[in-house]
Amino acid sequence: MIDTNVLTGALLKQAGHNREVIRACLEGKWRPLIGQALFLEYEEVLGRRHLFRSCPLSEGERQEFFAAFLSVCEWVEIYSSWRPNLPDEGDNHIVELAVAGGAEVIVTNNVRDFRRAQLRFPGLRTVLPHEFLKELA
Repeated sequence: MIDTNVLTGALLKQAGHNREVIRACLEGKWRPLIGQALFLEYEEVLGRRHLFRSCPLSEGERQEFFAAFLSVCEWVEIYSSWRPNLPDEGDNHIVELAVAGGAEVIVTNNVRDFRRAQLRFPGLRTVLPHEFLKELA
C-alpha cells in the first residue's frame, strides 16, 4: 500500500525515497493496492493546483504519471468496514484497504499516526519509504 503522502512526495521532489518507492512499483518490483476511497483521495490531492506549483511536471504530465501508476496497482474491493481509530480519521480507509487486500505493509511518511491505531492487525506493518526500500533490496 502506498499512502497518498508518498505519491505526492514523489511528484514534488525530483529525487528521494518517495520517488524510488514509486519507481519500484512502476518497474514491477512491487504491486501496490488501490481501492475506491484511495483512488478518490489520490485524484483529489493531485487536483490541488496550488500544491503542485513547484512540481517539475505539468498538469498533463502528472495525469500521465497517475495513469501509469494506476496501471500497476491491484484493485481491491472492500466488503468489511474496520475502524482502527487512527488519530486522523481520514486515514482509516488505508488500513481497511490493506486488510481487505491482504497487504503486509503500508508505506507512509506518517508512521506515527498509523502506529497509534486502537485496532491492530497482526502481520500489517507501517514503514517509512527508506525502510521499505531497504526491505525491497
